[in-house]
Amino acid sequence: MRVVSPPVTSDSREPTEDPTTEIPVAKRILLGDPLASGDADEHLLRKRMALPIFASDALSSVAYAPQELLMILLIGGTAFLAFSPWIALAVVVLLVVVVLSYRQLIKAYPSGGGDYEVARTNLGEIPAVIVASALLVDYILTVAVSVASGVDNIISALPGLNQWRVELAIAFVALLVVVNLRGVREASRAFALPTYVFIGSVGVMVVVGIVRWVLGDPPVAASAEFSVRAEDLSQAAFILLILRAFSSGCSALTGVEAVSNGVPAFRRPKIKNAQKTLTAMGAVAALLFAGLTLIALVAGVHYAEDPCALVGFDCAAAPQQSLMAQVAAATFGMNSIPFFIIQAATACVLLLAANTAFNGFPLLGAVLARDGYGPKGLNTRGDRLVFSNGMIVLGAAAILVLLVSQANLSTLIQLYIIGVFVSFSLGQVGMVRHWRRQLRALRGLPDTAKHQHSTQFTHREIVNGLIINSMGAGLTAAVFIIVTITKFTHGAWLVFLAIPVLSLLMIGVSRYYRDVEHEITFDEQTHFGAAGDIAIVLVGRLQKPVAKAVDYALAAKHDKTIAVHVAVTKESADAVQKEWQEHRMPVPLVIIESPYRTYAGPVAAFINKYRQEHGPAVVTVYLPQYIVGHWWESFLHNRRARRVAQQLMLVHGVTITLVPWLLDSSGLIYGRRSRPMPGQERAGRPYSPGTGRIPIVPVDATLSGSATGPGPTEGA
Repeated sequence: MRVVSPPVTSDSREPTEDPTTEIPVAKRILLGDPLASGDADEHLLRKRMALPIFASDALSSVAYAPQELLMILLIGGTAFLAFSPWIALAVVVLLVVVVLSYRQLIKAYPSGGGDYEVARTNLGEIPAVIVASALLVDYILTVAVSVASGVDNIISALPGLNQWRVELAIAFVALLVVVNLRGVREASRAFALPTYVFIGSVGVMVVVGIVRWVLGDPPVAASAEFSVRAEDLSQAAFILLILRAFSSGCSALTGVEAVSNGVPAFRRPKIKNAQKTLTAMGAVAALLFAGLTLIALVAGVHYAEDPCALVGFDCAAAPQQSLMAQVAAATFGMNSIPFFIIQAATACVLLLAANTAFNGFPLLGAVLARDGYGPKGLNTRGDRLVFSNGMIVLGAAAILVLLVSQANLSTLIQLYIIGVFVSFSLGQVGMVRHWRRQLRALRGLPDTAKHQHSTQFTHREIVNGLIINSMGAGLTAAVFIIVTITKFTHGAWLVFLAIPVLSLLMIGVSRYYRDVEHEITFDEQTHFGAAGDIAIVLVGRLQKPVAKAVDYALAAKHDKTIAVHVAVTKESADAVQKEWQEHRMPVPLVIIESPYRTYAGPVAAFINKYRQEHGPAVVTVYLPQYIVGHWWESFLHNRRARRVAQQLMLVHGVTITLVPWLLDSSGLIYGRRSRPMPGQERAGRPYSPGTGRIPIVPVDATLSGSATGPGPTEGA
């Protein structure tokens, strides 16, 4: 029978409950009041707010990418720094190609899946989970590297904090988690100012440095006077050193893919706004990277992988200053106001660069959960309309990485960008197949792929996309090979171990969900029906929670209702039986002996025996349970109800009903008292549902003495 509810009019609609009344005060202070689902559109991002959110990683990489490039070259001696302009040019060209390639990807796949969706649609399941695993690993490392680099710049300005490096890094990750849990719009407001200050201050520094250089007064870094103990390199080692420097400089490309994963977060028109943001991000990153590399060479910055390798530098007296700090000091003067502004802005934007991952990781996790490759909890939005579970997982994983690496930037950077170029390469290959499929559809040719696709693109758009993505696929694949060769023995093998393990886990999760879906799918063999309906109320002692459970069981009008006491000792059984008779309880009491002091086992045996004698019956077990308000109270109760419920749920045909009994302290959770105020009962006020109390009334008032009982007590 189908029940149709009448339409609700504005006159009959009840006032909406205030959701903040059930939220702990500490959570409200940290995260703010919850947002309604209908407010989601109001929290979409404008371009100027999207740039700090999605581009902070790519923009911040200019703070450490030139440093890593020059650091690797300096292993071969100061003469090798002459190769840096050409390597930097190659990085800029690659950045331009990748940005153009992702503009095509945004246009073709605007749903937010990014490289993962491209690979899944065009390459199949295995490449898709590899891309997803690589991106997830890279997002975790993005947080770790960005925070470690930010802390490194803070220590460059305040060397006394060096001993607190790890603690500072963990504190900043926790702060980023809290800020992002407050919502996308809140995060964009918090991150906009530092990002734009960084762009402006570094841009001014580059311009001032170039002007001074042109006018014949170039800035000179403090490390320019230090020489370096160069290693003797063979021809093969020489080539590997150049390639390794290039791969380290390619860290400037990290974060480019984040915009393609975050298209749903943009305001309409989403595709155009995302493409414009990506273009602006690429242009600014390329200019700052090239300019900072140039000024570092002009100033003679020497940044060594091992500070003690710098001849003339006392590595025991103070930590080595970052490249950004050395350039700022050379341009504006050490401890000048512009120096501290640049250091503060750099530290902020490096710390906030992790925010790109805090947007990309949860969005990708939600897509994976939707497709069955991740836990369903990753696709659940929190109070502030963000995928809070994904953010918490990301924060915890990043903290673990920082603890293991001791927040050492040189160690972490070796693990970095591997995942980026795995996803870059497979994503671009997938885009090439996409455009070829679109070209076939446009020409009306049959498609041999699994799925047929229509096209909404013109011939010119398809050809342009095919050319750009083919170039991107070739370059990113070549860089991936270079990065793998040069970084594998320096720690990158850990990433190559993590990606397959994570991929296997995803495939395992997918198979699990598939098997569960197959098991629970309704089919023609599905049938229901039983010979009876019995309710069992478990009784420890005759107290008000038990009376409430009996009341609820009688209100449900089962075919038969009985109370069961599991007797661990003869004294407890005699006491319960005596109280049951004295209070003339309306249901029969059955006492089961338990010589081994277990509870669920004897009840399950009783249920099975009952079914053997009376036929297959549906059994509902009622269990009273305390609801407490203080965390420590849970340790003062044995929590037996939950343990028994978990075991009885394994018995076929058994349904568990937990009957809550709200102790007075539960008012801390729900914001109300769990019992009537003094004088209410004396004034004859009726019992209010939800307060957790029922009156104990004489049996002949509302209950019969039969096992089934005609109805509940007042207030059931």
